Amino acid sequence: MDQHTLETALADLHIPAIRYFPAVGSTNDAASAWAYEGAPDGALVVADEQTSGRGRGERRWFTQPGMGLAFSLVITPPKMGGAYVMPRLTALGAVAVRYALQRNYNIVPQIKWPNDVLIDRQKVAGVLAEAQWSGEEIKTAILGIGINVAAGAISDEILPRAEMNFPATSVEEALKKRIDRVELLYYVLKELFYWRPRIHTNDFLSEWESCLAFRGEWVQVTAGESYGKDGLPVSLEQMPQPMQEGKVLGLAMDGSLKLLKKSGEVVSVRVGEVRLGPPK
Repeated sequence: MDQHTLETALADLHIPAIRYFPAVGSTNDAASAWAYEGAPDGALVVADEQTSGRGRGERRWFTQPGMGLAFSLVITPPKMGGAYVMPRLTALGAVAVRYALQRNYNIVPQIKWPNDVLIDRQKVAGVLAEAQWSGEEIKTAILGIGINVAAGAISDEILPRAEMNFPATSVEEALKKRIDRVELLYYVLKELFYWRPRIHTNDFLSEWESCLAFRGEWVQVTAGESYGKDGLPVSLEQMPQPMQEGKVLGLAMDGSLKLLKKSGEVVSVRVGEVRLGPPK
């Protein structure tokens, strides 16, 4: 993987600018810095190695050389469509990965709300959407995606399994064969550009909902951070997020997760971390 290979392989996607790094701390940080410099909408940052990558809640996400995909897009439309667009941008990344794997590799992943992609209930990819704010308005969004491609992407040397919140896997483990990382990147970006104009539609919400993991299963949604990271207005960042328990029903119109509680009440959870758990 190098700059020329990426520019050649992705040429027909008409990406306005690409920056490739053999190694970088975080592609989201590199894309964010580029956005402050005036990067165009759709600018792409790709790294072969990511040494300080992160997921939600500042969790670590390492990308070893040659083992995975780590990339971020700068998204700067004239109008973001309101602060609550961020959950849909997160879903956009997850839906793009899901359909890239389904259409091109005959794998049918699911989305663990709000931002993880699972194969056989094991995490293969994560999405982190972050916002640059101007007061209460989003100026720019950065959409970062990390995918475990090769089996070597997961090891106790990189991240001890005891530190993982969820079992992990890789695309090649699922397929039992090697794949081309740049080809997979092309497929994911193609899906992302297809779905992006549709993220405000009911059709997109329906597609996202159809991909949800754990439908009909009992889960716990633990307290999560609000969207300085997740996309909520900055004024809501300090609002407490209580733990909720219930069966996963689907999604509300704003992308919240709908749960059926033991009492029969249906609640919507806007921010949090889904964990499997028995009813109490």
